Amino acid sequence: MNKMLNPPKVPPVRNRLFLIADLLLIPLAVGISFLLRLDAAGLRPYFQTMLIFAGLAEVVKPPVFYFFGLYRRMWLYASTRELVTITAATLTGTAIVTLLTYSLASLVWTFSPLPRSVPYLDWLVSLALVGGIRLSVRLVADASRRRHRHSAFGEGKLPLVKRVLVMGAGDAGAMIVREMQANPGLGFLPVGLLDDNRVKVGKTIYGVPVQGARGDITRLAKEERVDEVIIAMPTAPGLAIRDIVALCQAAGVACRTIPGIYELICGQVSVSQVRDVRIEDLLRRDPVRIDFEKAGHFLSNRVVLVTGAGGSIGSELCRQIAQYQPSQLLLLGHGENSIHCALVELRCKCPQVCAEPLIADVRDSDRMTEIMARFRPEIVFHAAAHKHVPLMETNVAEAVMNNVFGIRNLLRAAEANGVSRFVLVSSDKAVNPTSVMGATKRVAELLVQDAARRTGRAYLAVRFGNVLGSRGSVVPLFQQQIAAGGPVTVTHPEMRRFFMTIPEAVQLIIEAALAGRGGEVFVLDMGEPVRIVDLATDLIRLSGLTPGRDIEITFTGPRQGEKLSERLFAEGEVPRPTRHNKILVAQANNAWNGEMLCRHLEELELAAREGDPSHIYAKMQQIVPEYMRPGSQDSELAGWGLEEREGQHLQT
Repeated sequence: MNKMLNPPKVPPVRNRLFLIADLLLIPLAVGISFLLRLDAAGLRPYFQTMLIFAGLAEVVKPPVFYFFGLYRRMWLYASTRELVTITAATLTGTAIVTLLTYSLASLVWTFSPLPRSVPYLDWLVSLALVGGIRLSVRLVADASRRRHRHSAFGEGKLPLVKRVLVMGAGDAGAMIVREMQANPGLGFLPVGLLDDNRVKVGKTIYGVPVQGARGDITRLAKEERVDEVIIAMPTAPGLAIRDIVALCQAAGVACRTIPGIYELICGQVSVSQVRDVRIEDLLRRDPVRIDFEKAGHFLSNRVVLVTGAGGSIGSELCRQIAQYQPSQLLLLGHGENSIHCALVELRCKCPQVCAEPLIADVRDSDRMTEIMARFRPEIVFHAAAHKHVPLMETNVAEAVMNNVFGIRNLLRAAEANGVSRFVLVSSDKAVNPTSVMGATKRVAELLVQDAARRTGRAYLAVRFGNVLGSRGSVVPLFQQQIAAGGPVTVTHPEMRRFFMTIPEAVQLIIEAALAGRGGEVFVLDMGEPVRIVDLATDLIRLSGLTPGRDIEITFTGPRQGEKLSERLFAEGEVPRPTRHNKILVAQANNAWNGEMLCRHLEELELAAREGDPSHIYAKMQQIVPEYMRPGSQDSELAGWGLEEREGQHLQT
């Protein structure tokens, strides 16, 4: 194994040797060009011209090659980029020499004119000789690595090397195969590729054949003695990933994947990113093409404030915003530990970004005003909110003070200090809410719309569903229960929710923020809702266990404030498309007068400070008439009797 991890290195060739080789090859290329054009018998009249052309080439081309960096490269790792550079360098050198030769001929007519085809021939021959000697170094290095690997296999010294099938013969698959071949120490041997595009079958990528489609996994797993299948399909939908995982399980081979396109912000794929298949891979959807250039113009060189920056959504917002080089990124949060963790990660991954941690509570109006006045943010992403439905049902006043009056404080400070764009991270639980958490989110949407009307600025809300893997969400809970041996607890067999991955949600938040003009409630299309029991079943299977045999699933009954299924649009809201088919706008969803809303909020604040839940519920229902408070007959109907109507709405 040591021999595998430390293969004999091919010594690098010093660039001074390439200079010496060029000084020999440049006149040789000229001579070959003249011979190809004139043959030996016709060369005598042009012999002097050939010597002049060769002399000029000997003087001109080495400096040109130096200018193009041909003497500053590691040719052991040459690629197509280096080939392009060699092509440009030889073409430039030949062009300069040709111009000098014709210029000299116009002044001194003592030698025969240069044949017009000789410069073309000289460029091609120079490219072959100068490029060939450099690229041959790469070929020799690759051959040495292959011999080392084959000999190691023959000697039985690689017991830990895995024979791998790569599912996906696109760019990602090619990158994975190339890295495996270039780095034998990784312990992977690509024995074949698979792709559902039959046109690719029979082709080879870096010498590895495309042997079939996903349906051939079982056959090839036996024929090629495959240890593992790597799914290199970052844009594949969850249905395809689910199918491939099932085929691998049936074939008895391990299955891993690269992250989805939403997680690969830079677009580069590496073997180090290969990981076990996760539940979010099975729920993956076709990606929305984000306008990164426009997003860069929108966020770069601006002061951006993110509230709730230590949370799941807030921290991911900070990671993605940092990619666009804001002039300052403000991380605001109430919990010092979470802000510290987010700051350390950000400074490690994006040290060039000026990140400022701000420990503050959005309920503190004076502190929000002071922060806005001091840092003057141009863009605010508000992701600070209490989100746990059952917990907020027993802490009603706290939910209202944080989720309603926290954003009111922020909006007032933003208006007073010229914030040009304000983005509220809302929830599908704001639609026909049956929980106080959902009702507070709906009031927050109303506040944003009211501020947009008053100021004419791009203040907007983005509404979406559950986020996979966020803190306190159902997936980490299920994983803990599986690790403990079960049972996995599900509230109801027909409980359904919309799900998104954290990177997917954040990229769509940024994209919706780009499109906002003011007052919109953007709704992210999250596909079909997923049954929670199906989610639990998939997680058990991904853990290598069998539901019902290794891990039991038990049903505990719905909790207070929960609905069987969520909706994306309320009654009366009209979905309007945007330029992105995954982002919609909810129209006709606010008839509130600003002054009337303000008076209601004053009364709600008084009720919240008194801590009387019944007064809070009554006032919330006045502000949000569609809110059906816990325990009411309407609430039970909303939670348990609307499945058929919900399904019809989703289909439309």
